[in-house]
Amino acid sequence: MSGVTANNDAGESQSADLWRSLRYFNLYRLTLASLFVFLSGTFGSSLSLGARNWTLFFVTSLIYAAVVMVSFVTLRLRWPRFTWQQAIQISGDIVCLSVLSNASGGIQSSVGLLLLVSLTATGMISRGRTTLFFAALTSIAALLEHSYAVLYDDGDAARYIQVGLLCMAYFAVAWLAHTLAKYAVDSQQLAQRRGRDLVSLSEANRLVMRDMLDGVLVVDGTGVIMQMNQRAERLLRKSVSMGSPLSETFPILFEQYAMWRRSGSANRDILQLDVGLQARLRFVAIEQDAAHGAVIFLEDMQRVRAEAQQIKLAALGRLTANIAHEVRNPLSAISYAAELLSEEHGDAKQQRLLQIVLDNTRRINQIVQDVMQLNRRDRVQPEKFELDPMLRAFAEEFCMAEHIRPDVVVLAGMAGTAVLFDRGHLRQVLWNLCRNALRYGRRSPGSLRLAIRVEDGRGVLDVQDDGPGVPAEQQGKLFEPFFTTASDGTGLGLYIAKELCEANGARLEYRDAGGELPGACFRITFGEHDHDGGGREDGG
Repeated sequence: MSGVTANNDAGESQSADLWRSLRYFNLYRLTLASLFVFLSGTFGSSLSLGARNWTLFFVTSLIYAAVVMVSFVTLRLRWPRFTWQQAIQISGDIVCLSVLSNASGGIQSSVGLLLLVSLTATGMISRGRTTLFFAALTSIAALLEHSYAVLYDDGDAARYIQVGLLCMAYFAVAWLAHTLAKYAVDSQQLAQRRGRDLVSLSEANRLVMRDMLDGVLVVDGTGVIMQMNQRAERLLRKSVSMGSPLSETFPILFEQYAMWRRSGSANRDILQLDVGLQARLRFVAIEQDAAHGAVIFLEDMQRVRAEAQQIKLAALGRLTANIAHEVRNPLSAISYAAELLSEEHGDAKQQRLLQIVLDNTRRINQIVQDVMQLNRRDRVQPEKFELDPMLRAFAEEFCMAEHIRPDVVVLAGMAGTAVLFDRGHLRQVLWNLCRNALRYGRRSPGSLRLAIRVEDGRGVLDVQDDGPGVPAEQQGKLFEPFFTTASDGTGLGLYIAKELCEANGARLEYRDAGGELPGACFRITFGEHDHDGGGREDGG
C-alpha cells in the first residue's frame, strides 16, 4: 500500500508540474500578444511589424491575445485534458505567428524565429516525441507562407534557402528540447527515488536508534549534536535539542571526543556519568576520518554487568539443581541415622557428638536451600501492588513464625505507595532482612522498623533494627556470598536478597542508621514507577 501511495503522490506531483509549466508558457504567449498589439497600435506601420499589411497584423494580434485569454480559462478549469490544451496552444501559435510573419514581410521580418521559443517550450513541457510533429507543422506553415508570398505578393523565390534553414532549425530545436526534457524527467525520477530512499533510511535509522539499548549521539566535525536517542538522554540525565554544542551540554564527553579526534583514542574507556552510573565509550568516524563528525556510543555498564550476572546465575541455577539432588540424598541418610542413634541411651559424650552431627546436617541443608534460591532470579514475575497492605500481612506472619510479640515490628511511612516487584521475591528479601535484624536486635517493642517513603519518584523501604550495627570494616563485605559473623549462619541471606532486588530492577544497600533506632539499616530502592498516596505514621 505504501508503494501505491508513493506512486500516486508522484503522479499527482508530476501532473501539477505539467499544468504549472503550461500556465507559465501561456503567460509568455500573453506577453507576446500584448506586445504586438501595443507596438502595432502605437507606432502603426512605421515599424517593420505589419510592413506588408498593417491591418492584418493588428487584427491578428488582437485575435492572438483573445485566444490566449481564453486559454487561461481552460487552464483553470483543466478542460479539455492537458495534451489537447497543449496541442491547441502550439497550433494557435503556429497559425498566428505565421500570419503575423506574412503581414510583416515574410522571412526577412524574423517573426518566424519566435516559433523556436514555442517549440522549445512545447518540447520541455510535453516531454514526448510530439514535439517533432509540431516542428513538422511549423515547417509546413513556413513553406506555405513563403510560397503564398512568392505567388501573390512580392516574395523573393531565392529566399527558399533561408526558409529551409529555418525549418532545419525548427527540427533541431525540437529534438534538442525533447532530449533535454527526457534527461530532465529521468533526473527528476531518480531524485524522487533517492528522496524516498533517503526518507526510508532516515525512518529506519530513527527506529534503530530509538530501540537501541546503548546510548547514541551523532556529532559533526565541530562537536554539534546532530542526533541523540532517548537511551543517551537517560544515561546522561539531560534532554537537549538538536544543534546544541557538545562542549556546553556535556563537557566531560566533549573532552573525550576532542582527545579522540587528536590522537585516535580516548584516555578513558569507562566514563563516570553519575553516582553508580558508568558508560563505556566508543567513537566511530562518520567517514574515513573524524573531520566530518562521529557517532558516539554509550554502553551502560550496569546493563552489561546485569547481563553477565544473568548468564552466571543461569549456569549456577542449573548447577545447584544437580548439586541439591546429589547432596540431599546422602545428607538425609546421615541425618536419619544420627536421629536413630540419638534415640538409643548412651553416655553424654556420645549424645553430644550426635547432636553436632545433626546440627551440621541441618546447616548443610540450609545452605543447599539458600543456594537454590538463586535459581529463582531467572523467573521474575513482577506485578504492581501497594506496599503497605503487603507489609502488614508480612509483619503478622513473621511475628507468628518467629514467636515474637506483634509490637516488635513497627510499620511507618506513606500509605498507598505502589511498587513493581515480584511478590514472592519481595517476601524472600524481607524474610532474610528481618531475620537478620531480629538476630542482632533486642527483640523489644519497636526493635524492628519498616519505613516506607518516596524519593525522586521511587519507592524506598528501610528495614532498621536497634542492634549494634555493622562495623565499618565489615560493611564492604556484607553482600558477598558466604560472608557471615554468626556461627550458625550460611552467609547467603544478604547476597540472595541483593540478587533478587537487582532482578526486579531495585537496589539493596546498607546505610548507617539514624533517628529513633541506632542499629543497622538496609534500604530497598524500587525501580522508577508512578506513586500515589498520602501520608501516615503509625505502628503495628
